[in-house]
Amino acid sequence: MITRHAGGNMPETLLIVSHVVHYRRGDQLLAYGPYAREVDIWADLFGRVVIAAPCRDEAPPGHCVPFTRPNISIAPQIEAGGDTWRHKLHLAASLPSLLFGLSRAMAGADAIHVRCPGNLGLLGVLLAPVFSRRVIAKYAGQWNGFDSDSWAGRVEKYLLRSRWWCGPVTVYGEWQDQPPHVIPFFTSMMTTAQVEHATRVAAGKRLGTPLRVLFAGLLEPRKRVHALLDAAHLALGRGMRLEVVVLGDGPEHANLVEQARGLGLSEVVRFLPAVPFDRALEWYEWADCLVLPSRHSEGWPKVIAEAMSYGVLCVGVDHGQLQRMLRGRGILLREGSPAEIADSWEWLVTHPEQSRILSERSSEWARQYSLDGLREALNQLLTKEWRLPAALTVAPSKVFG
Repeated sequence: MITRHAGGNMPETLLIVSHVVHYRRGDQLLAYGPYAREVDIWADLFGRVVIAAPCRDEAPPGHCVPFTRPNISIAPQIEAGGDTWRHKLHLAASLPSLLFGLSRAMAGADAIHVRCPGNLGLLGVLLAPVFSRRVIAKYAGQWNGFDSDSWAGRVEKYLLRSRWWCGPVTVYGEWQDQPPHVIPFFTSMMTTAQVEHATRVAAGKRLGTPLRVLFAGLLEPRKRVHALLDAAHLALGRGMRLEVVVLGDGPEHANLVEQARGLGLSEVVRFLPAVPFDRALEWYEWADCLVLPSRHSEGWPKVIAEAMSYGVLCVGVDHGQLQRMLRGRGILLREGSPAEIADSWEWLVTHPEQSRILSERSSEWARQYSLDGLREALNQLLTKEWRLPAALTVAPSKVFG
């Protein structure tokens, strides 16, 4: 339960600058699930939240959910960006309109939250200090740099570290030699009640036969789901028994279905569309093991943290925050090759006692993160950094590391 104190000095209107594509369906505004639930929490802290972001009037993808707070609205921005030269030329041509649209939105805001990396995020970082001294940024990628960082991401990080940025920056992970306004930040999409339920499920979880393997996320090339399918083929050749569920939508769906068919995995692998978050949690209850084979920067992969809450044994490639999350609580792979993935499954089923210990450690560690904890942590952070009196009364929980 949240109580805004009468007379508190928390700014009334917050503008959120985001590159996330939003969708309007009737009176509903929807967006990617984890992002939407986080914005709901921001809306608990302010009287009004306006989102400056791209918006489409069309049916949303399956991974989208509606915002649930009535004080959230959108100021649509031009959708521009992409990797091709055509996309980049369109972005350059749209730059004056983007600057005008963001400036207009910022002029009516008491405080500004910029979400990075992204093209709109870069413009937000450049503009926000001009319009307000109460600014906060979130960098959702890998803060210490990554080979695949875009030029926009590199410039964003430079500006956010510099004196140009006059507010806190929340980042995934704890990095050495950072300015004091760069603050470690971790969260989950789960409520306290959901975390408590997951803890009860984890207490009774034991590896079964066949081993139940889950992938949940976008089906795009950089997620490397093809390596997971190749690993399943190898594991079956070694005599292992598997059930694999691939949960999600994306451009690689047809290719992956065809790959599974060609490998003779049609009876082993099920492809299911993206589902609302509450139903996705049911698959964490089902799974023994979750695999994230991607090698690109995942920032803070919530799917790992949420699966760990359920005692699911997680397997991921050793990079970014996965080392912090899985060291001593899961299995870290060197490259994420099909052979490594198959080896990890074989180790889990042949070392049941060690696997049980990993499961218990996973659940114990992950239960500290929740949406309710996010609300309290943001309240404390803004009160401190913006030098405000306490504006909310909320239940305490840990989010910041």
